Amino acid sequence: MPPVQVVLFKEDDGTVPVLKWLDELPGKVQDKCAARIKRLMDWGHELRRPEADYLRDGIYELRVRFRHGNYRMLYFFFGSQVVVLTQGLVKEREVPLRDIDRALALRKRFEAAPERHTLLWES
Repeated sequence: MPPVQVVLFKEDDGTVPVLKWLDELPGKVQDKCAARIKRLMDWGHELRRPEADYLRDGIYELRVRFRHGNYRMLYFFFGSQVVVLTQGLVKEREVPLRDIDRALALRKRFEAAPERHTLLWES
């Protein structure tokens, strides 16, 4: 299977929430998150638990566990691309519904103007 292109959601002001979040994480967590995104590039729809999981309404989670933290990046598939929308540290076993709802709102914005909200991920 050919690699899929990973895109990060970019706000109208040019900021990329996922990159800002990654920059604030400890180095080892950053490395694990980058490795997980690379796995998503390589495996696309085929990536499964424990690395990825389907949440609802076309939103998936990319999962990274480090020590006592569960780091999540929420994404969806858009044609031949994977769009990473949002992120967070989840102390619970499940992603809070408000985070999924936020990802759905960002997906709607992305789909309305993909060229405005696209930053290509470079591994």
